[in-house]
Amino acid sequence: MTDHSDVLIIGGSIAGVRTAEGLRRLSFDGGITILEAGQDLPYDRPALSKQVLTAGADVESVMLRSPADLDKARIDLRRGCRASGLDVGARTVRLTDDTVIAYSDLVIATGAAPRELPFAPAGPGVHYLRTVQDAVRLRDAVGAPVRVVVVGAGFIGSEVAAAAASRAASVTVVEPFAFPLSRVLGDLVGKRLARLHESKGVQLLLGRSVSGIEDDGAGGKRVVLDDGTALSCDVVVVGIGATPNTDWLAGSGLHVADGVVCDEYCRADAPNVFAAGDVARWPNPLFTESMRIEHWTNAVEQAGIVAWNITHPDAPRAYAPVPYVWSDQYGTRLQIVGRPRADDEVRIVLDDPADDSMVALYLRDQGVVGAFGLNAPSRILALRRSLAARASLEEIMTAFDSTLV
Repeated sequence: MTDHSDVLIIGGSIAGVRTAEGLRRLSFDGGITILEAGQDLPYDRPALSKQVLTAGADVESVMLRSPADLDKARIDLRRGCRASGLDVGARTVRLTDDTVIAYSDLVIATGAAPRELPFAPAGPGVHYLRTVQDAVRLRDAVGAPVRVVVVGAGFIGSEVAAAAASRAASVTVVEPFAFPLSRVLGDLVGKRLARLHESKGVQLLLGRSVSGIEDDGAGGKRVVLDDGTALSCDVVVVGIGATPNTDWLAGSGLHVADGVVCDEYCRADAPNVFAAGDVARWPNPLFTESMRIEHWTNAVEQAGIVAWNITHPDAPRAYAPVPYVWSDQYGTRLQIVGRPRADDEVRIVLDDPADDSMVALYLRDQGVVGAFGLNAPSRILALRRSLAARASLEEIMTAFDSTLV
């Protein structure tokens, strides 16, 4: 069976859906097809931990669009359709059922999959968080006063720990770095985040890694650490990062290196092929570095650029954002803008115990490259605008000081 779509989007993620909607807003009148490997309608992935798990929201509340919405926009969403190969010369995508779909323009928006511990696949008592079903299973598992061990203190692990802390009998987080998020934010800010977790009764085992997960013979689990410590628990949640879904591109000739490698216009190295969202790697002209970002804001903004560049091939726009990510933990809003690194110089410019707010700037080569904020949303967004304008440290501090008045 052979089919055709003017624009073929592989992946019903936020990046895929927003690309399709962006095309329609730009008056694209051709056929748009989205192929989604799963059976779910498109849903908002950050809401899995922020709403379904933490607030107990209904699954319907995280759905991005209804079938009626997609029909109205003339977007053909095909669920249960998994791509297995790409022929860039013939401009065709082959599915696992051997259906072949030709395209005029292709958008790869296949996202990323949780990185698994090799000795701990998902199963009874062991959870990963990526899909709606994952979130529901985990929510049900921590609905009773159980003992929870979270592996990893990045964004997902920290949000899971925060969600479980109010329900579970105990929550323990195992993290190989010195503090939560210190791999990105460094120890000064990481230490502050450690205090946040511990103030809510969460136990942190820092500088430790997991060497095995076993059944304890009584319906629970035993998490074995690298120093021989064994943690008995009922539920294990693994949050150790994600890997881009690119296996289906093997043999396509596309350049793949921890993501689909694109130019600054989000174009892969084949005619009329683009990538957006978690799977895309591109050189950000604002930061002069190659980056792949697994966050909601990037997926939405990048989708808009891809839609523009498909509809304006003679006037493409470079994608040069200031990265932005947020996380809600224990009623506290965490925000990061720019590209902070653990080895940057960190300058605390706001620390107010009265409202538990904090802002830290990250300096490299005497310039500001990023910022972190606790409960300081307006100030962090102002800093994002300053970074986008390539403001100097002096200009940034002047603008920031004005927000304190």
